[in-house]
Amino acid sequence: MSGSTSLRGQVFRGLAWKVLSQIVGQGSRLVVAVVLARMLAPRDFGLAAMVLVFSSLVMVFSDLALGAALVQRKKLTEQDRATAFWTSVCAGVTFTLLGMAVAAPLASFYGESTVRGLVMALSTTFLIASMATTHEALLVREMQFRAVELRKMFGLLAGAAAGVVTAAQGGGAWAIIAQQVVTALVTTILIVQCSPWRPSLHFSRRSLRDLGSFSGFVMGHRLLYYLHRNADNLLIGRFVGAAALGVYALAYNVMLIPFSRIAGPVQQVMFPAFSRLQDQPERIADLWIRATRIVGAISVPALCGLVVVAPDFVPVVFGDRWKEAVPLIQTLAWVGLLQSLQTLNTEILQARDRTSTIFRFSVTFFIAHVTSFVIGLHWGVEGVAAAYAISSTLVEPVFTWLTARSLGISVWRLPQALAGIVLSSVLMGGVVYVLRSGLVDAGVGQLPRFLLCATVGVVVYLPLCALLQPELRGEARWLRSLVERRRGRALTAEATA
Repeated sequence: MSGSTSLRGQVFRGLAWKVLSQIVGQGSRLVVAVVLARMLAPRDFGLAAMVLVFSSLVMVFSDLALGAALVQRKKLTEQDRATAFWTSVCAGVTFTLLGMAVAAPLASFYGESTVRGLVMALSTTFLIASMATTHEALLVREMQFRAVELRKMFGLLAGAAAGVVTAAQGGGAWAIIAQQVVTALVTTILIVQCSPWRPSLHFSRRSLRDLGSFSGFVMGHRLLYYLHRNADNLLIGRFVGAAALGVYALAYNVMLIPFSRIAGPVQQVMFPAFSRLQDQPERIADLWIRATRIVGAISVPALCGLVVVAPDFVPVVFGDRWKEAVPLIQTLAWVGLLQSLQTLNTEILQARDRTSTIFRFSVTFFIAHVTSFVIGLHWGVEGVAAAYAISSTLVEPVFTWLTARSLGISVWRLPQALAGIVLSSVLMGGVVYVLRSGLVDAGVGQLPRFLLCATVGVVVYLPLCALLQPELRGEARWLRSLVERRRGRALTAEATA
């Protein structure tokens, strides 16, 4: 029982630090996004988006997925750690040089000479990030999220400052690239500095084979996920143009906020917890349902509400020049909703050592989405967004089924656990839609209309959710009990001292 309580406490503290990190990170990103949207033109965003397709590759190749293997394995040796580090650094050097080599051909592909310099600068982040991936993985393995998140927060703030300063000096698309490079550099330095582990001059082929048997499928999954996430940008940038890509990129980022900024921390905290419970599928299933319900309680109403208020949200926050992003946001919100409910699937399958299942699904996932992008391209960016929504509706439920099967439970447990949240969100969306329509007819301005609709949405959703999804009250009591126990331990330690 004490072990279960200790793990719950570590999960809670990890989530608390992740939430704080996301508040700081999203605060800085939101401020920078608004500032840059008003300082830069859509074309600048489009040029940066052409280059940022490489930023996700840093996550794929910076450690060849060896970090995930370090977290998942029950036992580690110094040879495992050192082998993972030196392999990651070699990969970082290789892909930095490769990125610089493809900069000119990529600029020719887009027909934009500016892209060459931007790609070369961003390619340095492969090497920069690779220097800290092993250190970070070891800290995550021990669930030392406070150390990791504090340093990531400083990195994000440093990158935000660099982006704004560069834009103020007329840097255009370079402002966004500077933000990425400075964030990676500062974060890497701080994480390496705080980690107690230092790499030794060891390299073991046996360790590499053992770690690689796990990480190979994970890297394949990450690569296919990266290709799917960026295929739409590549196609739009090549066949529609930089301005259209800038609008699409803005809509895509707005759609992903509830998913990547809320679900992402849950993923990172739960993976080491699931790994510790890898031989107890019943406990993993319970955590899966509870964590997904908490994520859904935030992301589902947020995205439903965003669909309704998007015509006011976009001009109020980003300015009138971005109005073309409104229908894209409304369509892509459905994709974000589906993805947010798949938050922990990959982490569960990795913890259960089902990486081959993840990879096989990723192949189907990739083919379905890229095919939909090519078909949708015939109708411009709106067609790509609509096709993405359709393909997501077809493939995302399959991932849920695979996860449930790996845990030996019915796939229907998850939708049943979310039914009250979904119904509350739909009812809330209907109320806000009626309210907004009345405010439009009454001639109320966009800013007060947006603020009033957002406020009413929250006021309507919370009691509905408490009524229709009573299990969330239990989750709240669980979190409160953890807080009280932690406060009690702190007071006891203080009294003893």
